[in-house]
Amino acid sequence: MRPFAFSAARTVEEALALAGDGAAVLAGGTTLVDLMKLRVMSPGQVVDITALPLRGIRQDSGGVRIGALESMSAVAAHDLITSRYPMIARALLASASPQLRNMATIGGNLLQRTRCGYFRDHASPCNKREPGTGCPAIHGDNRSHAILGTSAACVATHPSDLAVALVALGARVELRGRGGTRSVPLVDFYRLPGGTPHVEYDLRPGELVTAVLVPRLAWARRSAYVKVRERQSYEFALTSAAVALDLRDGVVAAARVAAGGVGTRPWRLPAVEQALLNRPATQAAFQSAAARAADGAHPLEGNAFKAALLRQTIVRALLEVAG
Repeated sequence: MRPFAFSAARTVEEALALAGDGAAVLAGGTTLVDLMKLRVMSPGQVVDITALPLRGIRQDSGGVRIGALESMSAVAAHDLITSRYPMIARALLASASPQLRNMATIGGNLLQRTRCGYFRDHASPCNKREPGTGCPAIHGDNRSHAILGTSAACVATHPSDLAVALVALGARVELRGRGGTRSVPLVDFYRLPGGTPHVEYDLRPGELVTAVLVPRLAWARRSAYVKVRERQSYEFALTSAAVALDLRDGVVAAARVAAGGVGTRPWRLPAVEQALLNRPATQAAFQSAAARAADGAHPLEGNAFKAALLRQTIVRALLEVAG
């Protein structure tokens, strides 16, 4: 780890003043500290924001507001989340380990960096870490990499389980900067790699994530998050599916479907949602709709299995939600 300056902000305004170019923000620190030890990230300044008043889980007229510094464990256990958005609670409980969930924050989870082995290996080239050096995963070890949203510059998979559920629900992220506050749909907050994979978020210099805004969606009570992984604990997804259904007399009136483990960002699946509309809640209908899940995919030699696995994961999630 290289030397750096450390500051602890006591107010949001102080944090914004300190969080300039080259500064990294420390909340739970479960990812940042690891990457600093690996010399993947070497910020000149670290700003501790753990004392800021960015906590709270509360209902308002538009839905539920979750403070960025709430822990993953606290959100997963909160009555508003477990009763109204079970897919969020399920996604959080499928993430990391209990010890990490107690420490890690919601904002930090959404901003975590990819687990691509080449990105985390300081000796390997990586366009996301050092633009222009190449992407060895394309022709290398790519079993865990993305098949959707990839480019010739990057095929790294987005790691967050929570983000998949939030994208399915149409959540927004609230951002605070020196110029004021703005909110951005989470699906647009994450950038596709294109030719600039090092630009991962719509996050302007000096901005902080202050909250997540989950819209009111009454039928999200009927939702689930299914994660398929190599082992059952402390493992990232090979594929995952966040699903919510509005069922009326056994027919799908509305649907939300998003996938993880397969995209360079959390992947909303509008074609699958559209194919479910006005169809009976049967396995045959679910299989027919899920056939659209990998439209536009570009599998690599080591991860071609993910297209079929994604379809099966979505069907499994739909069957669970439909009961």
